[in-house]
Amino acid sequence: MKNLSVVVYTMKGCPFCDQFKDLLTTESIEFFDRDIDEYKEEYDLYSKITENELIPALLVIEGENDDYESFLYAPDRDYNELTEAVDIIKNHRKKVGII
Repeated sequence: MKNLSVVVYTMKGCPFCDQFKDLLTTESIEFFDRDIDEYKEEYDLYSKITENELIPALLVIEGENDDYESFLYAPDRDYNELTEAVDIIKNHRKKVGII
């Protein structure tokens, strides 16, 4: 079984971000919350790569150390509803053997 890390880019005062974090918590999905103001350089790189500045946005990392794959998911590009974003994470969890 591979490790799975989920990074969620959010912003204080964003109702969609709060809803998304609540959904993840309800689904018992562990995640790292990255406020885009506190992690500006990291988020700016993410935005440049995805060509998307919308939030909440996702970085999913499968594996560990030097043996990993990263997947970037952005609203309106990869999902339209927050539940679709949760499903993306669930699919990664299944892929690495986390039920």
